[in-house]
Amino acid sequence: MASFRDTLDFRALRFAVAFPLLLAVGFVVCAQMLRNDLPNPVAVMWSADGGSSFAPFGAYVAGGAALITFCGWAVFLQAVSISRPVVMRRVMMGVGLMVSLFITTVLAAGLVGQSGLADARESHVDPIVLAMGSGAAVALGVVMMFAFKPDPRWTREDDVALEEELRLLEDPDLARDTLRLWVHARSSVFVMIIVSALFPAALIAVAVPWLGALVAAAALIGAGFLFARVRADRGGLQVFAGGIVRVLTVPAVDIAGAAPADVKAADYGGWGWRHHDDATAMLVSSGPAVVVRKLNGGRVALSAGTQASADKLAGVLNRAAHRAHGDGQAQQPG
Repeated sequence: MASFRDTLDFRALRFAVAFPLLLAVGFVVCAQMLRNDLPNPVAVMWSADGGSSFAPFGAYVAGGAALITFCGWAVFLQAVSISRPVVMRRVMMGVGLMVSLFITTVLAAGLVGQSGLADARESHVDPIVLAMGSGAAVALGVVMMFAFKPDPRWTREDDVALEEELRLLEDPDLARDTLRLWVHARSSVFVMIIVSALFPAALIAVAVPWLGALVAAAALIGAGFLFARVRADRGGLQVFAGGIVRVLTVPAVDIAGAAPADVKAADYGGWGWRHHDDATAMLVSSGPAVVVRKLNGGRVALSAGTQASADKLAGVLNRAAHRAHGDGQAQQPG
Protein backbone atom coordinates (compact mmCIF):
# COMPACT_ATOMS: atom_id res chain seq x y z
CA MET A 1 0.00 0.00 0.00
CA ALA A 2 2.86 2.34 0.82
CA SER A 3 4.38 1.87 -2.63
CA PHE A 4 1.03 2.63 -4.26
CA ARG A 5 0.70 5.87 -2.30
CA ASP A 6 4.19 6.85 -3.35
CA THR A 7 3.18 6.76 -7.02
CA LEU A 8 0.26 9.22 -6.75
CA ASP A 9 -0.19 12.86 -5.87
CA PHE A 10 -3.21 12.55 -3.56
CA ARG A 11 -3.80 16.28 -3.38
CA ALA A 12 -4.14 16.38 -7.17
CA LEU A 13 -6.21 13.17 -7.08
CA ARG A 14 -8.76 14.70 -4.71
CA PHE A 15 -9.19 17.69 -6.99
CA ALA A 16 -9.29 15.54 -10.13
CA VAL A 17 -12.13 13.42 -8.72
CA ALA A 18 -14.08 16.14 -6.92
CA PHE A 19 -14.09 18.99 -9.44
CA PRO A 20 -15.90 17.23 -12.33
CA LEU A 21 -18.41 15.75 -9.85
CA LEU A 22 -19.19 19.13 -8.30
CA LEU A 23 -19.40 20.71 -11.74
CA ALA A 24 -21.86 18.03 -12.85
CA VAL A 25 -23.96 18.56 -9.72
CA GLY A 26 -23.99 22.30 -10.37
CA PHE A 27 -25.13 21.69 -13.94
CA VAL A 28 -27.99 19.44 -12.76
CA VAL A 29 -29.16 22.01 -10.19
CA CYS A 30 -29.10 24.88 -12.70
CA ALA A 31 -30.88 22.76 -15.31
CA GLN A 32 -33.67 22.03 -12.84
CA MET A 33 -34.15 25.77 -12.35
CA LEU A 34 -34.84 26.12 -16.11
CA ARG A 35 -37.01 23.03 -16.46
CA ASN A 36 -40.40 24.81 -16.38
CA ASP A 37 -39.32 27.15 -19.22
CA LEU A 38 -38.10 24.37 -21.53
CA PRO A 39 -40.00 22.47 -24.23
CA ASN A 40 -40.57 18.74 -23.92
CA PRO A 41 -38.64 16.99 -25.37
CA VAL A 42 -35.53 19.17 -25.57
CA ALA A 43 -33.17 19.39 -28.53
CA VAL A 44 -29.81 17.65 -28.25
CA MET A 45 -28.51 18.39 -31.76
CA TRP A 46 -29.04 21.38 -34.01
CA SER A 47 -28.89 22.33 -37.68
CA ALA A 48 -29.09 25.73 -39.36
CA ASP A 49 -32.90 25.56 -39.15
CA GLY A 50 -33.07 24.67 -35.44
CA GLY A 51 -33.26 21.53 -33.34
CA SER A 52 -32.76 18.30 -35.31
CA SER A 53 -32.52 15.56 -32.65
CA PHE A 54 -34.45 15.38 -29.39
CA ALA A 55 -34.46 13.61 -26.02
CA PRO A 56 -36.37 13.81 -22.73
CA PHE A 57 -35.18 16.47 -20.30
CA GLY A 58 -34.01 13.88 -17.79
CA ALA A 59 -31.90 12.06 -20.37
CA TYR A 60 -30.29 15.33 -21.50
CA VAL A 61 -29.37 16.31 -17.96
CA ALA A 62 -28.23 12.85 -16.83
CA GLY A 63 -26.21 12.28 -20.00
CA GLY A 64 -24.65 15.73 -19.75
CA ALA A 65 -23.68 15.25 -16.10
CA ALA A 66 -22.10 11.88 -16.95
CA LEU A 67 -20.21 13.44 -19.88
CA ILE A 68 -18.84 16.22 -17.66
CA THR A 69 -17.76 13.74 -15.01
CA PHE A 70 -16.13 11.04 -17.12
CA CYS A 71 -14.41 13.35 -19.63
CA GLY A 72 -13.08 15.45 -16.75
CA TRP A 73 -11.78 12.37 -14.97
CA ALA A 74 -10.18 11.02 -18.16
CA VAL A 75 -8.03 14.15 -18.54
CA PHE A 76 -7.48 15.16 -14.90
CA LEU A 77 -6.21 11.73 -13.88
CA GLN A 78 -3.31 12.07 -16.32
CA ALA A 79 -1.89 14.66 -13.89
CA VAL A 80 -2.06 12.42 -10.81
CA SER A 81 0.88 10.06 -11.36
CA ILE A 82 4.13 11.50 -9.99
CA SER A 83 6.11 9.43 -12.50
CA ARG A 84 5.12 11.86 -15.25
CA PRO A 85 7.13 15.05 -15.88
CA VAL A 86 6.05 18.07 -13.85
CA VAL A 87 5.35 20.14 -16.97
CA MET A 88 3.08 17.42 -18.39
CA ARG A 89 1.19 17.20 -15.09
CA ARG A 90 0.61 20.94 -15.07
CA VAL A 91 -0.58 20.92 -18.67
CA MET A 92 -2.98 18.02 -18.10
CA MET A 93 -4.41 19.67 -15.00
CA GLY A 94 -5.12 22.82 -17.03
CA VAL A 95 -6.52 20.87 -19.99
CA GLY A 96 -8.77 18.90 -17.61
CA LEU A 97 -10.22 22.15 -16.30
CA MET A 98 -10.74 23.44 -19.86
CA VAL A 99 -12.46 20.25 -21.00
CA SER A 100 -14.79 20.06 -18.00
CA LEU A 101 -15.83 23.72 -18.25
CA PHE A 102 -16.20 23.62 -22.03
CA ILE A 103 -18.51 20.60 -21.96
CA THR A 104 -20.58 22.29 -19.25
CA THR A 105 -20.71 25.45 -21.34
CA VAL A 106 -21.99 23.63 -24.43
CA LEU A 107 -24.67 21.81 -22.44
CA ALA A 108 -25.76 25.02 -20.70
CA ALA A 109 -25.84 26.96 -23.99
CA GLY A 110 -28.10 24.26 -25.44
CA LEU A 111 -30.60 24.62 -22.60
CA VAL A 112 -30.53 28.42 -22.45
CA GLY A 113 -31.14 28.57 -26.22
CA GLN A 114 -34.39 26.61 -25.71
CA SER A 115 -35.65 28.55 -22.69
CA GLY A 116 -39.06 30.14 -23.26
CA LEU A 117 -39.83 28.18 -26.47
CA ALA A 118 -42.77 25.83 -26.91
CA ASP A 119 -41.11 23.77 -29.66
CA ALA A 120 -37.46 22.70 -29.51
CA ARG A 121 -37.35 22.66 -33.33
CA GLU A 122 -37.21 26.47 -33.21
CA SER A 123 -34.24 26.55 -30.82
CA HIS A 124 -30.54 27.28 -31.35
CA VAL A 125 -27.52 27.09 -29.08
CA ASP A 126 -27.22 30.38 -27.22
CA PRO A 127 -24.13 32.11 -28.71
CA ILE A 128 -23.52 34.45 -25.76
CA VAL A 129 -23.40 31.66 -23.20
CA LEU A 130 -21.21 29.59 -25.53
CA ALA A 131 -18.75 32.42 -26.20
CA MET A 132 -18.46 33.60 -22.60
CA GLY A 133 -18.20 30.08 -21.19
CA SER A 134 -15.59 28.99 -23.74
CA GLY A 135 -13.46 32.05 -23.05
CA ALA A 136 -13.67 31.43 -19.32
CA ALA A 137 -12.76 27.76 -19.81
CA VAL A 138 -9.59 28.64 -21.73
CA ALA A 139 -8.57 31.42 -19.34
CA LEU A 140 -9.11 29.36 -16.19
CA GLY A 141 -7.33 26.38 -17.75
CA VAL A 142 -4.24 28.49 -18.44
CA VAL A 143 -4.35 29.89 -14.90
CA MET A 144 -4.53 26.34 -13.55
CA MET A 145 -1.45 25.34 -15.55
CA PHE A 146 0.56 28.06 -13.83
CA ALA A 147 -1.06 27.81 -10.39
CA PHE A 148 -0.94 24.03 -9.93
CA LYS A 149 2.09 22.99 -7.88
CA PRO A 150 2.66 19.23 -7.87
CA ASP A 151 3.58 17.66 -4.54
CA PRO A 152 7.36 17.61 -4.09
CA ARG A 153 8.44 13.98 -4.24
CA TRP A 154 11.79 12.28 -4.64
CA THR A 155 12.05 11.29 -8.29
CA ARG A 156 14.58 9.69 -10.64
CA GLU A 157 15.81 13.18 -11.56
CA ASP A 158 16.61 13.76 -7.88
CA ASP A 159 18.61 10.50 -7.81
CA VAL A 160 20.63 11.68 -10.81
CA ALA A 161 21.24 15.09 -9.21
CA LEU A 162 22.33 13.43 -5.95
CA GLU A 163 24.76 11.19 -7.83
CA GLU A 164 26.23 14.24 -9.55
CA GLU A 165 26.70 16.02 -6.20
CA LEU A 166 28.35 12.96 -4.67
CA ARG A 167 30.69 12.68 -7.63
CA LEU A 168 31.62 16.36 -7.23
CA LEU A 169 32.36 15.82 -3.54
CA GLU A 170 34.55 12.82 -4.32
CA ASP A 171 36.25 14.57 -7.25
CA PRO A 172 36.29 18.38 -6.86
CA ASP A 173 37.92 18.80 -10.29
CA LEU A 174 34.98 17.18 -12.08
CA ALA A 175 33.09 20.49 -12.40
CA ARG A 176 36.17 22.12 -13.92
CA ASP A 177 36.36 19.29 -16.46
CA THR A 178 32.73 19.61 -17.57
CA LEU A 179 31.32 22.26 -19.90
CA ARG A 180 27.87 22.73 -21.41
CA LEU A 181 27.18 25.66 -23.71
CA TRP A 182 24.89 26.84 -26.50
CA VAL A 183 26.16 28.70 -29.55
CA HIS A 184 24.12 30.40 -32.25
CA ALA A 185 24.46 32.70 -35.22
CA ARG A 186 24.03 36.44 -34.97
CA SER A 187 20.46 37.76 -34.76
CA SER A 188 20.90 39.50 -38.12
CA VAL A 189 21.25 36.08 -39.76
CA PHE A 190 17.88 34.96 -38.48
CA VAL A 191 16.31 38.24 -39.59
CA MET A 192 17.75 37.58 -43.05
CA ILE A 193 16.21 34.08 -43.07
CA ILE A 194 12.82 35.49 -42.15
CA VAL A 195 12.96 38.16 -44.83
CA SER A 196 14.41 35.96 -47.59
CA ALA A 197 12.53 32.71 -46.91
CA LEU A 198 9.58 32.89 -44.53
CA PHE A 199 7.96 35.98 -46.05
CA PRO A 200 8.17 34.59 -49.61
CA ALA A 201 6.88 31.24 -48.27
CA ALA A 202 3.81 33.01 -46.91
CA LEU A 203 3.15 34.61 -50.30
CA ILE A 204 3.69 31.32 -52.14
CA ALA A 205 1.30 29.57 -49.75
CA VAL A 206 -1.55 31.80 -50.97
CA ALA A 207 -1.31 30.21 -54.42
CA VAL A 208 0.32 26.82 -53.68
CA PRO A 209 -0.04 25.94 -49.98
CA TRP A 210 2.11 22.79 -50.06
CA LEU A 211 4.99 24.59 -51.78
CA GLY A 212 4.84 27.47 -49.32
CA ALA A 213 4.90 25.00 -46.44
CA LEU A 214 7.89 23.22 -48.01
CA VAL A 215 9.86 26.47 -48.36
CA ALA A 216 9.06 27.45 -44.77
CA ALA A 217 10.07 24.02 -43.48
CA ALA A 218 13.38 24.17 -45.37
CA ALA A 219 14.08 27.62 -43.90
CA LEU A 220 13.33 26.45 -40.36
CA ILE A 221 15.53 23.36 -40.74
CA GLY A 222 18.34 25.53 -42.08
CA ALA A 223 17.93 27.93 -39.15
CA GLY A 224 18.07 24.96 -36.77
CA PHE A 225 21.60 24.18 -37.97
CA LEU A 226 22.65 27.65 -36.87
CA PHE A 227 22.06 26.62 -33.25
CA ALA A 228 24.29 24.09 -31.54
CA ARG A 229 24.58 22.54 -28.10
CA VAL A 230 28.12 21.65 -27.08
CA ARG A 231 28.90 19.11 -24.37
CA ALA A 232 32.48 18.49 -23.28
CA ASP A 233 33.70 16.40 -20.36
CA ARG A 234 36.24 13.75 -19.51
CA GLY A 235 34.64 11.41 -22.02
CA GLY A 236 35.26 13.76 -24.93
CA LEU A 237 33.22 16.09 -27.11
CA GLN A 238 29.67 15.96 -28.43
CA VAL A 239 27.91 18.59 -30.57
CA PHE A 240 24.16 18.64 -31.26
CA ALA A 241 22.76 20.69 -34.15
CA GLY A 242 19.62 22.51 -33.11
CA GLY A 243 20.27 21.12 -29.64
CA ILE A 244 18.83 17.74 -30.73
CA VAL A 245 20.65 16.07 -33.63
CA ARG A 246 24.11 14.80 -32.70
CA VAL A 247 26.44 15.69 -35.56
CA LEU A 248 29.87 15.44 -33.91
CA THR A 249 31.33 12.95 -31.46
CA VAL A 250 35.02 12.90 -30.57
CA PRO A 251 36.04 10.51 -27.76
CA ALA A 252 38.76 11.80 -25.46
CA VAL A 253 41.11 8.96 -26.48
CA ASP A 254 41.02 10.23 -30.09
CA ILE A 255 42.01 13.82 -29.22
CA ALA A 256 45.59 14.87 -29.76
CA GLY A 257 44.98 18.45 -28.67
CA ALA A 258 42.62 21.40 -28.85
CA ALA A 259 43.27 25.09 -29.32
CA PRO A 260 41.10 28.22 -29.43
CA ALA A 261 41.13 30.00 -32.78
CA ASP A 262 39.48 32.83 -34.66
CA VAL A 263 38.13 31.05 -37.74
CA LYS A 264 36.39 31.98 -40.97
CA ALA A 265 33.46 29.71 -41.78
CA ALA A 266 34.37 29.85 -45.47
CA ASP A 267 37.67 28.06 -44.71
CA TYR A 268 35.64 25.04 -43.56
CA GLY A 269 32.99 25.06 -46.27
CA GLY A 270 30.54 27.53 -44.69
CA TRP A 271 28.06 27.66 -41.84
CA GLY A 272 26.40 24.61 -40.34
CA TRP A 273 27.61 21.03 -40.31
CA ARG A 274 30.33 20.56 -42.95
CA HIS A 275 32.98 18.12 -44.17
CA HIS A 276 35.84 19.97 -45.87
CA ASP A 277 39.10 18.25 -46.83
CA ASP A 278 40.39 16.63 -43.63
CA ALA A 279 38.13 18.68 -41.34
CA THR A 280 34.65 18.27 -39.94
CA ALA A 281 33.04 21.46 -38.70
CA MET A 282 29.96 22.72 -36.93
CA LEU A 283 30.17 26.48 -37.25
CA VAL A 284 27.28 28.84 -36.65
CA SER A 285 29.32 31.91 -37.60
CA SER A 286 32.84 33.11 -38.18
CA GLY A 287 34.71 34.11 -35.05
CA PRO A 288 35.76 32.44 -31.80
CA ALA A 289 36.01 28.67 -32.17
CA VAL A 290 37.96 25.62 -31.03
CA VAL A 291 39.95 23.46 -33.43
CA VAL A 292 40.46 19.90 -32.23
CA ARG A 293 43.33 17.83 -33.64
CA LYS A 294 42.69 14.10 -33.75
CA LEU A 295 45.28 11.37 -33.46
CA ASN A 296 44.43 10.12 -36.97
CA GLY A 297 45.33 13.52 -38.45
CA GLY A 298 41.80 14.82 -38.84
CA ARG A 299 40.48 18.10 -37.47
CA VAL A 300 37.23 19.18 -35.90
CA ALA A 301 36.20 22.83 -35.72
CA LEU A 302 33.27 24.15 -33.73
CA SER A 303 31.99 27.56 -32.78
CA ALA A 304 32.47 28.52 -29.15
CA GLY A 305 30.45 31.75 -28.90
CA THR A 306 33.03 33.95 -27.17
CA GLN A 307 36.79 33.94 -26.76
CA ALA A 308 36.43 33.12 -23.07
CA SER A 309 34.22 30.12 -23.88
CA ALA A 310 36.72 28.99 -26.53
CA ASP A 311 39.58 29.10 -24.02
CA LYS A 312 37.57 27.18 -21.44
CA LEU A 313 36.38 24.55 -23.95
CA ALA A 314 39.90 23.98 -25.26
CA GLY A 315 41.14 23.55 -21.69
CA VAL A 316 38.46 20.96 -20.88
CA LEU A 317 39.27 18.94 -24.03
CA ASN A 318 43.02 19.07 -23.47
CA ARG A 319 42.63 17.84 -19.89
CA ALA A 320 40.26 15.09 -21.07
CA ALA A 321 42.78 13.95 -23.69
CA HIS A 322 45.65 14.01 -21.21
CA ARG A 323 43.65 11.98 -18.68
CA ALA A 324 42.49 9.47 -21.34
CA HIS A 325 45.99 8.94 -22.71
CA GLY A 326 47.48 8.71 -19.24
CA ASP A 327 44.88 6.11 -18.19
CA GLY A 328 45.53 4.18 -21.39
CA GLN A 329 49.26 4.10 -20.74
CA ALA A 330 48.68 3.09 -17.13
CA GLN A 331 46.64 0.12 -18.27
CA GLN A 332 49.34 -1.15 -20.65
CA PRO A 333 51.49 -4.02 -19.25
CA GLY A 334 54.96 -2.95 -18.23
